[in-house]
Amino acid sequence: QVQLVESGGGLVQAGGTLRLSCTPSGRTFSSLIMAWFRQAPGKEREFVAALNGNGPNTSTADSVKGRFTISRDNAKNTVALQMNSLKPEDTAVYYCAARFGGIIRSIAREYAYWGQGTQVTVSS
Repeated sequence: QVQLVESGGGLVQAGGTLRLSCTPSGRTFSSLIMAWFRQAPGKEREFVAALNGNGPNTSTADSVKGRFTISRDNAKNTVALQMNSLKPEDTAVYYCAARFGGIIRSIAREYAYWGQGTQVTVSS
């Protein structure tokens, strides 16, 4: 069983930055694919970024490429999402997700474990 604990959401003005963190309890993320998804009101859950816990591979959605960066801190067993140049359309609940297996997936149903979500609000 994997439990995911997220932190770092909040309210920021357009053009600002936020950093989200996710820590999987009960597992080191070297055995996991770790991802971030987001869901805005009335919309489906959307893939944001993912990385392979034990390798160099990452994947980032086109909508955030160049602004968002996913990274890991092995010593802290934490995965972070650095969000720069935020836009009002980035407003959503952001979820950390995890799955076992070596292949990065961008489909939400492929992930078995989910955090509680953290609200990110970008004002114009």
